[in-house]
Amino acid sequence: MAKRILITGGTGFIGKELCPRLLERGDQLSVFSRQPAESVKAICGRVETVNSLKSLRSGQGFDAVINLAGEGIADKRWSASRKQALRDSRIRLTEELVDVIRTWERSPQVMVSGSAVGFYGDQGAAPVTEDTTPNDEFTHQLCRDWENAAMALDSGDTRICLSRTGVVAGPGGGFLDRMLPPFKLGLGGRLGSGQQYMPWVHRTDVVNALIWMVDTESARGPYNVVSPNPATNAEFTRTLGRVLHRPTPFPAPAPVLKIALGEMSRLLLTGQNARPAKLMAEGFTFQFDELEPALRDAVGRH
Repeated sequence: MAKRILITGGTGFIGKELCPRLLERGDQLSVFSRQPAESVKAICGRVETVNSLKSLRSGQGFDAVINLAGEGIADKRWSASRKQALRDSRIRLTEELVDVIRTWERSPQVMVSGSAVGFYGDQGAAPVTEDTTPNDEFTHQLCRDWENAAMALDSGDTRICLSRTGVVAGPGGGFLDRMLPPFKLGLGGRLGSGQQYMPWVHRTDVVNALIWMVDTESARGPYNVVSPNPATNAEFTRTLGRVLHRPTPFPAPAPVLKIALGEMSRLLLTGQNARPAKLMAEGFTFQFDELEPALRDAVGRH
């Protein structure tokens, strides 16, 4: 049955695949974005555009809400003002969204809200499931408060799903856009020791998981949206070099990254051996569960 769905972050790397998928199956979409309506429709397709959440106050409501808004965590060095901007784009927006939803004539059946495996902080090589105790650092605090803002809507009328997403690979954007130029020139290499885990996931599986959360009435709480087969940075580097038919001889030493990026270097030098324990236990199937086919699809090397 077709649903009326409100999406925030619909013009982003995940949203621009999610929106067409939902439209194809007959859902009616409203996309909140501060971009011009023409730009939103060019990216998302036949959607209604919303440029202010306040305009939705006291409305009829939607069957589902998918909340993906948030500035890119690795786009700029983490100054104090940048950290606040990251919090505002996630936490403050989610708080405003929840406040608006509470004014609707009827509550949504489900809200799927974004988060990240950064929730767990640095976990070394230990396997990480949804029950793992987090390491208290900036990424954990950011994701914790983001999730808590969404969970404020949790009630008997609305179930909440939290998408703790890993490093997303896919064609036409994402973190691979920054990695590909040096790798294509044969200048790529591991970061630091290379032993830190990269909890990767293909964008198609992220979209499939979000739709699964919307449609599966028993789905509730946090889900690690990551491949069942995480890779270390060294393994990821070797695989990407093999896909591109390029050597990967130039490691980036940890001290250099720390000087260049400051605290944000932890995104590159630490990680999580994250596993999609709940998704697997509840019957979700991954389309890209192995790294090399996922990277071949992402870079167009089939």
